Amino acid sequence: MRIDRPDREWAAFIAGAGTMAGTRRIAVAALIVAGVATGALYFRGDSPRGEAGPDLSSRRAAPVTETLSATFSICGAGRRADCVVDGDTFWFRGEKIRIADIDAPELSPPRCVREADLGEAAKRRLLALLNAGPFTLVAADRDQDRYGRKLRTVSRGGRSIGDVLIAEGLARRWNGPRGSWCQ
Repeated sequence: MRIDRPDREWAAFIAGAGTMAGTRRIAVAALIVAGVATGALYFRGDSPRGEAGPDLSSRRAAPVTETLSATFSICGAGRRADCVVDGDTFWFRGEKIRIADIDAPELSPPRCVREADLGEAAKRRLLALLNAGPFTLVAADRDQDRYGRKLRTVSRGGRSIGDVLIAEGLARRWNGPRGSWCQ
């Protein structure tokens, strides 16, 4: 009785594994597996270089806008509701909102006297702008930042409140890392 070996194609593939063509096939297969694994980690947020992948869970089909309003105050100690923290952050209906399209001077802590003065002016101006009437909040590309603040563009009558603060010299366009206000 004769026992058949695996089919001829598989045997030829195995026999060719030691050849240059066989080595190339194995290398290509290894690269494909590595690429798929790296992509899976990246989109899970576990990049090999420690970078966060895109937050695909926050993608929306179309932004939903609603006209909102509240009476805001300056945030103090205790419960934070409908209050302004600084020139680009405020609490609204129990959520901390970071204005997505601007960078305002820091108040906690300011790096110099100029930044402290501009930060106070930006905070008071944002308070006045929010209390001036109904506004809309539109989610940014990401729903929230690494501190858990909701990233929103705030507008009134089709104009970004962030653009108003920029035009008045109390903020600048957000383009990544915070810059110094101490020049």
